[in-house]
Amino acid sequence: MKHSSIQPNPDMENDEEKESLHLLIILSRAYQAVMNQVNDDIQSYGLNPTEFGVLDFLYHSENPQPLQKIGQKVLISSGNITYVVDKLEKKNMLCRRACDNDRRVIFAELTEEGNQFFESIFTGHKQAIIKATQGLNHDEKLDIIPLLKKLGYAAANKEV
Repeated sequence: MKHSSIQPNPDMENDEEKESLHLLIILSRAYQAVMNQVNDDIQSYGLNPTEFGVLDFLYHSENPQPLQKIGQKVLISSGNITYVVDKLEKKNMLCRRACDNDRRVIFAELTEEGNQFFESIFTGHKQAIIKATQGLNHDEKLDIIPLLKKLGYAAANKEV
């Protein structure tokens, strides 16, 4: 059996390790800085990020949504979605109702007050996101989006 004369270069491996670690640190710090600004904006409306996520999902949905689906979309557990929906219901932002066909399924939908509230804050929230991401110009944002998608899909072992 012949051995290849090409040997791995330990310096190349070391460089790749350093680049990967550096990328993780930079990505984490950038994410944290952007999310701090976005979350500060959300909290200025008397909401936490999870409550905002539920309102946002319902606002952009055409029909009432099952609690389970809301939890999946907002990435929270079934126990936590009940807690969040309870809080939003007490604030009169949404209401829940049982499914006519399956009483085990509970739907949530925005109340008129919840809909008006979200409409009143959403433009300001979009401006907060623009401000939080202003470190990149339009073209840089267009360049980085597919790269971050590629990174995310690869990390999740999914095809792009």
